[in-house]
Amino acid sequence: MTKRLGRMQNNPLQLNNPDEVTVNDRTYNIVTFGCQMNVNESAWLERGLKRAGFTPAPEDSARVHILNTCSVRAKPVQKVMSLLGRIEKLTNADPDVLVAVGGCVAQQVGEQFFKRFPQVRLVFGPDGTANAPAALERLLAEPGLKLSLLDFSAEYVDKEPLLNGPAPTSAYVDIMQGCDNFCTYCIVPFTRGPKKSRPKQSVLAECRTLVEQGSREITLLGQNVNAYALDQPDWNISFAELLYEVAAIPGLLRLRFMTSHPKDIAPEVIDAFKDLPNLCPRLHLPLQSGSNRVLERMNRGYTVERYLEIVSALREARPELELSTDIIVGFPGETEADFEATMLAMQNARFIDSFSFCYSDRPGTKSERFLDKVSSSVALDRLARLQAWQTNQREAFLKSQVGKQTHMLVESPSKRNNGWQGRDPYGHIVNIVSEQALPGRLLPVTIIEAKKHSLIAKEALND
Repeated sequence: MTKRLGRMQNNPLQLNNPDEVTVNDRTYNIVTFGCQMNVNESAWLERGLKRAGFTPAPEDSARVHILNTCSVRAKPVQKVMSLLGRIEKLTNADPDVLVAVGGCVAQQVGEQFFKRFPQVRLVFGPDGTANAPAALERLLAEPGLKLSLLDFSAEYVDKEPLLNGPAPTSAYVDIMQGCDNFCTYCIVPFTRGPKKSRPKQSVLAECRTLVEQGSREITLLGQNVNAYALDQPDWNISFAELLYEVAAIPGLLRLRFMTSHPKDIAPEVIDAFKDLPNLCPRLHLPLQSGSNRVLERMNRGYTVERYLEIVSALREARPELELSTDIIVGFPGETEADFEATMLAMQNARFIDSFSFCYSDRPGTKSERFLDKVSSSVALDRLARLQAWQTNQREAFLKSQVGKQTHMLVESPSKRNNGWQGRDPYGHIVNIVSEQALPGRLLPVTIIEAKKHSLIAKEALND
C-alpha cells in the first residue's frame, strides 16, 4: 500500500523502530540529472543523509539509490528509466535495495514508478525534497512501505541549511521555486508548480552562513529569478533589491544569478551590473528562438527586437559583460527562414556560449498538440549548424583571453595536473600551478593558453 505524505514541514516523520536500521544498511548513492537547482537539492540531500548517519557508496554497493531527475526534455527521462533498469540488474532486483526517485520526473510520473520498478519505494517532487531524508529512514525501518511526496505547497518549502562544516567555495542558494509563464513547450509549471518566492530573511541568512563558513561566490537560483517576490506584493522587495543586499555581505567576492526571463528583467537589475563590482560580468539570458513568429507560438512574451534592446542596455551598463543563452531548434512550424533569423539574432547578441537542443514534446504542454512538427533530420541538421557556429564563437573568445590579466577564484585541486582549478569572472574553468593558490582565494593571474573548454594561467607579476 502506498501512503501519500503531502506537506510535512510541521510534522516530521518518525522512525517506528530505529533499532531495525543497522549501520551497514545506511549507505547511499545519488545521481543527479538536469539544472543547477537539482544539483543544489542533491547537495542538500547529501548533507541531510550524512547528518543522519548515512555514508556514500559506489553504485554497485549502495543500499539506498537516489535519482534526482529532470524532465525538461525527453532524453533525460529516458536516461532515468534506463538507470532504474540498470540498478535492478546490478542488484539482482534485491528487495532490500531501496530506490528513491525525486525531482521533475518523479512529479511527472508519480506512483506509476512503484508498478514498473518494484525497488522504487519513494517518489518525491521538488516540494517534497525537504522531507526525503526522514522518509528514507522510515522506509528502511518499514520494509513493506512505499511513500510518495508529490503534493505542491502553496508557499515556498524551506529547508534547514544543514551546514556542519566548511562550505564550498562556490555555492548555490535557491530564492524561489516554480514558474507561472506556461511557455507552450515547457513542462516546468506542471512539475515544479506555480512560482513561490523564498522569504528574504531566509535567503540572506543562508548566504551569510555560507560566507562565514568559507563560500566566496554565491549563485542565486530560480526558474525565473526576475519574478522574485512578484507573488508576494506585501513583502515590498524586488529581485534587484535582493541582489544589492546579498552583494553587501562582507566577504562575498562574487555574485551570480540564474535563470533570467527576458520579459521580466527590470531596469534596476540591469543597473546592478553597473553598481555592484562583485556581480560577475556574465549573464545567462534564454533567447529560445530568433524568430518573432516562433517566439509568439512559444508564448515567450517578448520580441527579438526587445531582447536585443535588453542586450544593448546590459552592455552599456557593463561593457565587458558576456552572455550565454538557451536555444530550441526545430520548434513546431519552424521554417528555414525562422532558423536563419535565430542564427542572425545569435550573431547580433554575440553569445559566448549556448545550450541548444532539438525540440521534443513534453506531456501536457500546449505545443505537444501542435501538428506541424519539424522532422528530426531537419532539426538535427539545424542544430549541428548552430552548434558549429557556437563552438567557433566560444573558442575564439577563449583564445582572445590569452595574454590578459584576470582573477581566478580558486576552488579545488586540478584534475589536469598537480596544480589548482578555479574560474574566471565569466565562469570559465582556469587551471594553474601555483604555490599561492588556496581554495577561496581570488588570485591575480595571466592567461597563457586556451584549451577547447578551459584556460591555462600563470601567476600575474603584479595585481
